[in-house]
Amino acid sequence: HCGTLDPMATGLLILCTGKATKIVDTYQASDKTYTGTIRLGEGTPSQDADTEVNEREPWEHVTDEALRDAAAAMHGASKQTPPMYSALKVDGKRLYQSAREGVDVERKQRDVFIHKFEVERDAADAQAVHFMAECSKGTYVRTLALDLCKSLGTTGHLTALRRTKIGEYSVEDAWTIESLAVALGDDPSKYSRSPRPKKPPSPTVNETS
Repeated sequence: HCGTLDPMATGLLILCTGKATKIVDTYQASDKTYTGTIRLGEGTPSQDADTEVNEREPWEHVTDEALRDAAAAMHGASKQTPPMYSALKVDGKRLYQSAREGVDVERKQRDVFIHKFEVERDAADAQAVHFMAECSKGTYVRTLALDLCKSLGTTGHLTALRRTKIGEYSVEDAWTIESLAVALGDDPSKYSRSPRPKKPPSPTVNETS
């Protein structure tokens, strides 16, 4: 495949087979486009909703104008520190493995380029900020969102992330796993992601006199 997606992320993934595997690097080097939602004032260890909120900071002071200005200020070349919850290897070990062990590993900053970063406050929930980001290979959008929040004097994490484009390829033109299975004459239900089991309801205790 041509670019890992975070566990909670959805969207476009390019797969190469046969002789096309020789050009995987070409697709991996392409710019990416993402959409998603940031939750202001609530931080998590993974910088997204895959871990529990462990940090809360005031966010009510953040205005719509400040959000737009801060996002625009992040356009262009910059340095980014990869998050601990990532598949990046340091000394042969995945960072997320060290993170789960409670070990903080020193990470080298990497060069990234943000072509476009647009934000819009949710009309019904002032704590939610929707965004669209066009960025270079190797950009961690979770970290981009957190850096935005920090520049505004608060914290935050991603509650949704979707990759919509890789270079000239769009998710709108992609196969779903299920539609591809149908086209190949296979049973699509075999490839559907099972919903997470719901917790059983707590037992009701009736008081008696």
